[in-house]
Amino acid sequence: MSSVQKYNVQSFPCPPVAERANRRIIIKWHGQLIADVAPGDAYWVLETHHPPTYYIPASQVRMPLSTTPRSTFCEWKGSATYYSLMSPISAADTVSDRIWSYNEPQKGYECIKGYLAFYVGPWECYVDGETARPQPGDYYGGWVTNDIEGVVRGQWGNWDPIPIL
Repeated sequence: MSSVQKYNVQSFPCPPVAERANRRIIIKWHGQLIADVAPGDAYWVLETHHPPTYYIPASQVRMPLSTTPRSTFCEWKGSATYYSLMSPISAADTVSDRIWSYNEPQKGYECIKGYLAFYVGPWECYVDGETARPQPGDYYGGWVTNDIEGVVRGQWGNWDPIPIL
C-alpha cells in the first residue's frame, strides 16, 4: 500500500516560494472545461499557514476573460490584476474578481508573471483528480486537498489559524 505525501502548511516558508507544481490542474464550470493543465505546467505558491495557490498559464484557459477595476497588493508578489469570466451557459451569469494574476511580479516571483490563479468556486477545481476545497473564509485563494494538513489561516484573515482535518 502506498502512502500519500502530506504537506504541512506550518512547514511552508515565509516569504512564500513559487515552484513548478507536478500536478494536473483541472477547472470546470457548469460542466464546461475552463482549463486542463498538465503536471509541471502550473506553479504553486507555498506560504506558511496557507494551502497552495495554483497559477496556471493564461494560454490554458479556454474561455475569454475580461479585466475588472479591482486591484490588490501583496507584499511579496506585488500588484494583482483581477478578471471576470462569463458563464458558458448564460451571458447574464458573469463572475468577477475570482481570478487574478501578477502581470509585473516583484523579484523572486517572475515565474508566475501573467499566470492566472483561481479561487475555488463557483467553478469546480481539481488537483490530480481530487476535488479541491477553498481555504476557509474566502479571503485567500488557497486550494485544500487531502494531502494538506496543519493550521491554516483564513476566515478572519491572519487572525484565526484553524486546523485542517
